[in-house]
Amino acid sequence: MALAGCSDSETQDDASTIIRTTTNIAGAGVVGNNRDTVGLCPALAPLDPTGIEGDTRPVGHAEGISALPADPQRIVVLDAAGLDASCAVGIWERVVGAATIDPDFRGDGDQPLYLGTGLASVPSVGPVGAPDIDAIAALDPDLILGADLLGSNTYDELTTIAPTVFTATGQGWKDTFLQSAAALGRGQAGFEALASFSADAERVGREIDATQTQASVVRFDADSIEVDGPNSFAGQILAEVGVGRPQSQRDAAFSVETDDLSPVEGDIVYVRFAGPDGETFGREVMDGDAWHALGSVTDGRVFAVNDTVWSGSGVVAARAVLDDLSASLNAYVS
Repeated sequence: MALAGCSDSETQDDASTIIRTTTNIAGAGVVGNNRDTVGLCPALAPLDPTGIEGDTRPVGHAEGISALPADPQRIVVLDAAGLDASCAVGIWERVVGAATIDPDFRGDGDQPLYLGTGLASVPSVGPVGAPDIDAIAALDPDLILGADLLGSNTYDELTTIAPTVFTATGQGWKDTFLQSAAALGRGQAGFEALASFSADAERVGREIDATQTQASVVRFDADSIEVDGPNSFAGQILAEVGVGRPQSQRDAAFSVETDDLSPVEGDIVYVRFAGPDGETFGREVMDGDAWHALGSVTDGRVFAVNDTVWSGSGVVAARAVLDDLSASLNAYVS
């Protein structure tokens, strides 16, 4: 299934170097394996005209208020939301380093392939959650963008290198995205990107008759099966498109045992894997009798999706999920 990319860019990244050939995993049809990332990140959005004081701009965030460069030139990003936002507002070419978001499926680079080869080749400054302070300092950034989950001690270390913003998480992916866009000096572009996405989500929902389908969303870890609740990133996108959820999946996320997979059932089931170990365990489960007893499996209505995208945060990832739904919600595995 081939999915389309979006707008033009000042620098076209060569997505032809990315090869995604898998079309079936343990009977599940693979969605998004031919995702087109050429021109995905748009041209640089205009700088926000308000709030500038000389060469800086005061920005409130999880750790207080910081004076940031009004138009940052050398950016280090430490979380998925910030990296996604850097693409969405067109400032990605100024990202000089980023925490490794997608360590297991990274191709030739260190960063997620869904953001295109330009960002995929950005050097790593350590994994998400454990940034390499010395590596960050060596890049001489003028802005560091991370999230509150890194904690105050890490924030204090980073501020000795460059002005640092930690976005406040917990209020949904849209709020986090807007905080990131504002820190990059392009909050208005962030609002416009979200408005455009919401309009497209509503349109796609009508086109695919989304309200008639209840979708189950499952993630295989190395030794467990997790079912997404409505507050997960994927759950929020499904709700905005209008896709329903099975009765058992309308509250919080939960785990299921391999000997009772009935809570996984849906009109359609989307599966994703947490790295190679998750895929190995997932294949074992999906080859078993309990899995094949599901009606969605019998009907050919199970699809494997990219874990980084469906576990992501940001409007670029949200659009990728939207494309996946458009391609698969009414499809069958042949």
